[in-house]
Amino acid sequence: MFLAEVIGQVVSTKKDEQMVGRKLLLLRPKLVDEKDPTKFKDGQNTIVAVDTVGAGDGELVMFCQGSSARAAQGLKQIPVDAAIIAIVDRVEVKGKTLYKDA
Repeated sequence: MFLAEVIGQVVSTKKDEQMVGRKLLLLRPKLVDEKDPTKFKDGQNTIVAVDTVGAGDGELVMFCQGSSARAAQGLKQIPVDAAIIAIVDRVEVKGKTLYKDA
């Protein structure tokens, strides 16, 4: 599982029939900064993930990839490689709050 910020949406009018009605969100992975573990730094890539929890722009989410993504509710037979599985309320690192939902 990984952390990421929702930075946008992906809209596709033509897609695999099993993907109809699924919301696709664009994610920017967040990594704990090894120089200052009280801060996040952006990952190098962006991820398109199927939203299973109703996430929105700017939210911090937890996502999984590969076969783990297909283990999320309702995705077993769908061709996905990444799925949002949680909206994060708080992240603590070494006893310090790194993120807290407003």
